[in-house]
Amino acid sequence: MDSAKKGKAKTAKKGGAAAPKGSAAAGPKKKSDLLARFETVKLKDMVVFSRQFSAMVGSGVAMLRTLTIISEQCENEKLRAVITDIKNQVEGGSNLSAAMAKHPDVFDRLYVSMVKAGETGGILDEVMKRVSEFLEARARLTDKVKSAMAYPVVAMFVAVVVFWAMLTFILPVFQGIFEGMGGELPQFTMFLIRLSEFMRSWWMLLLVIVIGAGVYFFKQWAKTPVGRYQIDGFMLRVPVFGDVIRKVAVARFTRTFGTLIHSGVPMLSALDVVKETAGNAVLSRSVEDIHKEVRQGGTISKPMSKNPLFPPMVVQMIAVGEETGKLDEMLEKVAEFYDNEVENAVEALTSVLEPILVIGVGGIVGSVVVGMYLPIFTIINQLK
Repeated sequence: MDSAKKGKAKTAKKGGAAAPKGSAAAGPKKKSDLLARFETVKLKDMVVFSRQFSAMVGSGVAMLRTLTIISEQCENEKLRAVITDIKNQVEGGSNLSAAMAKHPDVFDRLYVSMVKAGETGGILDEVMKRVSEFLEARARLTDKVKSAMAYPVVAMFVAVVVFWAMLTFILPVFQGIFEGMGGELPQFTMFLIRLSEFMRSWWMLLLVIVIGAGVYFFKQWAKTPVGRYQIDGFMLRVPVFGDVIRKVAVARFTRTFGTLIHSGVPMLSALDVVKETAGNAVLSRSVEDIHKEVRQGGTISKPMSKNPLFPPMVVQMIAVGEETGKLDEMLEKVAEFYDNEVENAVEALTSVLEPILVIGVGGIVGSVVVGMYLPIFTIINQLK
């Protein structure tokens, strides 16, 4: 019996050793690797991670155990893989900020700088809580702008699709009826017929290729520093939209800068980070001017007062913050004020755009309908 048990044990060991090659346990790992390669880490995922990390570390849970727990319950496959790698690096003796810096596509320089300041000051849990609050505010602002812009984009897309479908499929049917009736067609109807024939010809394909090539080269030019600066400068000068874009830029600058200063990041380092994470080339160049002034011993408010991007109220509040030593608090108040300003501006813009879009969509569809029925009215008048 002993020999039989030993034989079964050996068989079990052999089976256990061979299992990973074709077992179900190997399947989820390969699936996870595939998902991690194509999945993206969203801003909301980072908010959840920061909140969980702050709560657990603040409650006295060890960092390695915190990272292990978060990685096990993380739903985003890519973020889970990154957290696992960070945990392994920390376990090997690396700092948390240094481990995060090796994943710049997930943890940007702003995030890493704040974590590094928290490690240096021994207030990592507080800093992570502030990071999560910062990301939440940023996510709210982004969602408001995106939701406001979604309606105009969808409305224009639907209008273009309907216009294309009517010219491509419906108008040719009416064209055959018109030709059978005889008589001279109105000029507007003839224009729509020629446009329909063009859209169904090879010239339309050539036009699409030319437009596609133009968009591609425009995107390549937009990636260059000169192109990015000119595009951002143009967007700031666009009526109505430019004011909203400026308010978004100021809100992001003040919130990012204030969060970094409050977290203990040195002034010049904070300005470096803000310059890289500004999201607007014009604002980034303005921050670079501020950095040069501060490095030479000057104030923040002086170069800001010379820049039309920053409203006088922002300059004065920052000047007061510098004088009283409460710069981070002033920046936070400015950020909250401009967050509300952006929300109100977006709501006002949406309320103005809605009737304009309704009229525009109705005009586009109505023009085709009028063009199709004009010949009928002409023929009726001729019969009379």
